Amino acid sequence: MATTKIFPITVTESKALAYIASPAKTDNRRLVTSFYCDDDPYTAAKKFQEIRNDMGTGRSSVLCQHLIQSFAPGEITPEKALEVGKELADRLLQGNFQYYLAVHTDTSHIHIHCIFNNVSLNDGRTFETLHNQGNVKERSWKKLIDLSDEICRKHGLSVIEEHAQVKGKSHYEWTVDKLNLSWKSRLKYAIDQVIKVSDDFEDFLKKCADFGVLVDYNPNHKIDLKFMLREQKENNPRAKMTRARTLGWFYETPRIKSRIENHKRFMSYAPKAKLIRTTSEKFLQAPALTRWADRANMKEVSKAMNEIAKRGLDYEHTVSAAQESFDKQMKLQDDLDRIGMQIKDLSAQLKLMELYVQYKPYNEHFKMLTGREKKKFHSEYRYELDEYQKAVKKLKDWYPSGSVPSLELLRKTIADLETEQKQKKALYSQTADETEVLSKSLQQIEQYLGNEQERAEEEQRRKRKKNGDLE
Repeated sequence: MATTKIFPITVTESKALAYIASPAKTDNRRLVTSFYCDDDPYTAAKKFQEIRNDMGTGRSSVLCQHLIQSFAPGEITPEKALEVGKELADRLLQGNFQYYLAVHTDTSHIHIHCIFNNVSLNDGRTFETLHNQGNVKERSWKKLIDLSDEICRKHGLSVIEEHAQVKGKSHYEWTVDKLNLSWKSRLKYAIDQVIKVSDDFEDFLKKCADFGVLVDYNPNHKIDLKFMLREQKENNPRAKMTRARTLGWFYETPRIKSRIENHKRFMSYAPKAKLIRTTSEKFLQAPALTRWADRANMKEVSKAMNEIAKRGLDYEHTVSAAQESFDKQMKLQDDLDRIGMQIKDLSAQLKLMELYVQYKPYNEHFKMLTGREKKKFHSEYRYELDEYQKAVKKLKDWYPSGSVPSLELLRKTIADLETEQKQKKALYSQTADETEVLSKSLQQIEQYLGNEQERAEEEQRRKRKKNGDLE
C-alpha cells in the first residue's frame, strides 16, 4: 500500500538533499534522478537557489518541498520504485519545478524521497500559490495522493482507501493500526522492524527509539533485555517493561544478534519450554525430588533431540533451520496480509461495480424522459438514481483515468487471489508447525544445559562453604 507525505523545508536545504542522496541508502546513487538541476546534491542545492534568486520574489520562507512515497514491504523493486516516483514527480510538477528524487532501500519498505524547488522555473510563482489556493484545505496533498493512487493502480500496486484517516502516518504506523494488534503483538512487530534495519546489536538498541520502542539492556543482569512501547508508557505511566524471554525465544539477546548478522527479516513467539528448574534450594536439599525432576527433564529433552534427529540435524544446523523456517513463515504471513488486503479492496470494487450495473438502466431510462414523465420517474426511483450517482462518483475516485475493469475480470482476479491465499495458508500452517517444533526443541535443550550448569555451580559453592572456603 503506497502512502504519501509532503511538507515544506525552510532551512538546511543542502543537508536535506545530501541526506536523501546518501550512497548507503541509494545503492551508491544508482537510484537517483533529477530534473533541471544536478545529480550531486550540493550542486543541486545551488541550482535551486539560482532559480529562487532569478525568478522568485523572496517573500516566501519556504525553500523547497519534500515529498515521500512509501510502498509495502516486498511489493516493489528499487528500479520500479524509481520509475513510479519519476512518473509521480513529472505529473505532479508538470515541468514547472526542479526536483531531486532518490529511492531508499535501507529499511524494511522501499520508499521515495523527492525534494523539489518551491519556486517555478517558468514564472517564479511558488508551489503553494499554484497548488494550495482556493477553499480546499491542503489541496496539494489531496492531488498528490490521487496521483499516487492512480499511478500505483496502473503499475499493479496496492493503495490505501482510507486516506483521510492516515494523513501523516508512516507505512509502518498505518500497517500496525490496520492489523489491529494487541500491545504484545505491536511490541513484537515493532522489534521485528528494528531488526530488519539494524547493522548490529548495538545499532539495534539505538534504533529502537526510532520505532517507538523503549529498551532496557544490562548484560550484567540475568534478565538482560526488556522492552516497552513508548505509546504504552504514555497511555499508562505505571506500565512495566516486558522481558525479552516473555516475548519468545526469537526475541532473546542471542537470537536477535544472530538474526541481525544473518539478515533475517522477522521474528516470532516460541512456546515456553516445559523443563523444571532444579537449582532452587528445595531441589538441592531433596535428592529424591531432584531425581524425579531429572527424569522429567530428560524425557522432554529426549523428545527435543528426537525431533532434531528425525531431520538429520545437529544443534548448530538446527539453529539455522529454525531461523530459515521462521523467515519463510513470516514471508508467507506478509504475503497473506497483502493478498487479504487485495481481496478486500477488490471485493469492495466488485460490489460497487455490481451496484453500478444494477442501477445503470434506471439512469439510462431517466435520461431518455422529459417533462412530467421525467419528474415522475425521478420521484418513484429516487433511491435507485441516487445509488447510481454514488457508484459513479466512487468509481471515478478509484479510477481517475476512466478505465474501469469489467465484472468478469474483477471476479476472476478475486478467485485467483483466493486460490493463492488458500495454498499459502496451507503452506503457512505447515511452516509454522515446523518453526514451533524446532524453536521449542532448541529452547528446551538450551534450558536443560543451563540448568545443569547452574546446578553444578551451586553444588560447588555448597561444597566450598561446607569445607569452610567461604566465597
